[in-house]
Formats: sequence, C-alpha cells, structure tokens
Amino acid sequence: MIRPLFLSVLTVLLLAGCREVSADRLYALKLGQPPSLAEWERALPRVVTVRGGRPHKLASFAEIDDDTVHVTTASCHHGSRLPDPIEVDMRAFYTERDLYLRLAWRDATPDRALMEWVFDGSRWQNSNSQEDGFGLMWEPAGQFSGFTCSYACHIKDFGVNRASFHASNKMRLAREGAWLDLWNWKAGRTAGYGFADDRYLDGEGMKGDLPGELFTPNSQLAQAAGSGAEPFGENDRPLVDGERRPIGAGAYPAGSRAPGYLVERPAGGRADVSAVAEHRGGRWIVTLRRPLETGDRHDVSFVPGDPRGIAFGLAVMDHTLFEHYASTATETLVLLNEVQEKDLKDLSAER
Repeated sequence: MIRPLFLSVLTVLLLAGCREVSADRLYALKLGQPPSLAEWERALPRVVTVRGGRPHKLASFAEIDDDTVHVTTASCHHGSRLPDPIEVDMRAFYTERDLYLRLAWRDATPDRALMEWVFDGSRWQNSNSQEDGFGLMWEPAGQFSGFTCSYACHIKDFGVNRASFHASNKMRLAREGAWLDLWNWKAGRTAGYGFADDRYLDGEGMKGDLPGELFTPNSQLAQAAGSGAEPFGENDRPLVDGERRPIGAGAYPAGSRAPGYLVERPAGGRADVSAVAEHRGGRWIVTLRRPLETGDRHDVSFVPGDPRGIAFGLAVMDHTLFEHYASTATETLVLLNEVQEKDLKDLSAER
C-alpha cells in the first residue's frame, strides 16, 4: 500500500521548490504489489504539456515555399493558428519486477478504428477514419544532452509545400549508432489486444524489437501486388468482415463494419509493454506495464535509486498518424528507492 504520509511530504517539498528534489520530474514510488485504483488516484502527477498537433482536422497553413525543409517535428509548423496544447497527467509506480506508468489526457472523441470499412447496402466503402494514440521515446543514458522529442522528429526528411502537407513515416536519428527505445500505443490497433508496440528508433528509422509486421491492411488491392490501384479506394474492398470471415461468405446489412487493419499479436521482445486503456469522462486513461529489465539490447533499463533517471519524450496523436502533439521540454522518470524515500522523510523532519 502506498505511504500517504510520505506522498504528502514529497508533494510539499516539490511545491516548496526544495533544491534537493527537482519538481520537473516524474517520480515512481515502490509498491509491494501492482497499484490499485486508489493508489493511482493518490499518486503524485507530473503534467507533461504537448503542443502543436491537429485535433481532427488540419489547421490552415500559412504560405510556405516549396523548398522549405523543416528540422523539427511537423506538429510545430501549423501556421499561425496553433491548436491548444494538451496536458497529459503522468503517474508512475514500480514493484520488484515491473514499472507501471499511467497517462491520462483530454480527448472528447475516442477514435479507435483506422481506415474502417462500412457496407452501404450494396458495396463496401472505406471511411478513411483514423485513430488516437501516443508514442513514448526513452533515451539510453548519456546519448543526448538535454534530450527532447526534437532529436527524433523527422530531421531533414520532412518537407512542406503550398499544395500539400506530406508526412510519411520517416522518423529517424541523425547520429549514426544512436538509438531510442520507442513505445507506440494505438487506440485501434494495439489497445484491443492489450499492448503497446515495443520498437526502437535508429539512423535508419523505426524498427520492431522483434522484426516483422504486426499490422496488415485489410484490403484486397493491398494484397494484390502490382495492381497499381490505391488500397482503400473506390475499387477496393476488405478481405474479411468484422467477424474475420472472408468477404462474400454471407449477406451484409447496411451499416456492417470491417476493420481497416488486421493485427497479429506481438511475441518475444515486441510484447514487453502491456497496456490497459479506457475512455472515460472525456479522457483517455492508459496504464502501461513493462519489466524493469528485459534483456533486450534496444530496451532501456529502469534502475531504482539512479538519481539521473531516464529521459523521455512524449507525442500524442488525435485522430491522425502524423500531425502529432509533442513535448518540447526535457522530461525525466526517476524510480525512488527506499534510501531516497528515507532521506526525503528526514529532510522534511529537519524543516
């Protein structure tokens, strides 16, 4: 059970700006068992502000030269009418074996179906729907100074011109030999299977901890190599329906739905991060769990008592794959051990 007195002490020290305890960090306390709902509610939050994304529709762009090439995330370049930032409430605990991390943020419209198909009574049409999600990037100790999301945000591969806004999946690191641990949670593709995709980012781009593709387009044209036609377009239809039965196996009433993507459950190192998600009261609440140490060479280790902690960056997607909100400050997770807890209690007593 969480120690309410110690939590009150820590809160007071942080609010008082105590020089021994940095207020700009996310602190995890140790528990003897997985955190309960009551413990989550009493946990000390770290509010991480993410900025610059797109809430359901792309904002109007200012006039930008065709040759403009950006060196930071696309979410910072939405012209003069930037959307309001999102405040993400982050809380953390750990046990002898696992880290528990909870993220909660406002989102009035839960979007859970990427490229969902809808039957109109005579044919299947694609809705072009998108999904919510977030990405957490963790920095292995000492690779970057003052780590933020900008180290991994499209670098020179991102371009904008007057006619179109293009952002294919080109995130990568400029520094050869460097890498970041990356956790991707997707409200449609991973939430239903209880995981966040455990990946990493290096100089070549994003890769799974275990190679292979988990998400396959439910598209007959995508399966037909060399067809030249656009998947999910007018001449396409799904491979299977919402019950995973091959299309054509039966009649469908108008309004029937089929997934846009088929998901394969992760295995091995790709399955290290489990996730439980709910949308309640106009907010997403997602709880992640990962072993403190996985043994994978592309996973960071969470070490209780390390005063440096682990630096991280956060990006939130609202009904989009690309135009995301991103954190711009240096964020750090610190796992407090029992000695550090005792020191904080003693410090409070002295005051």
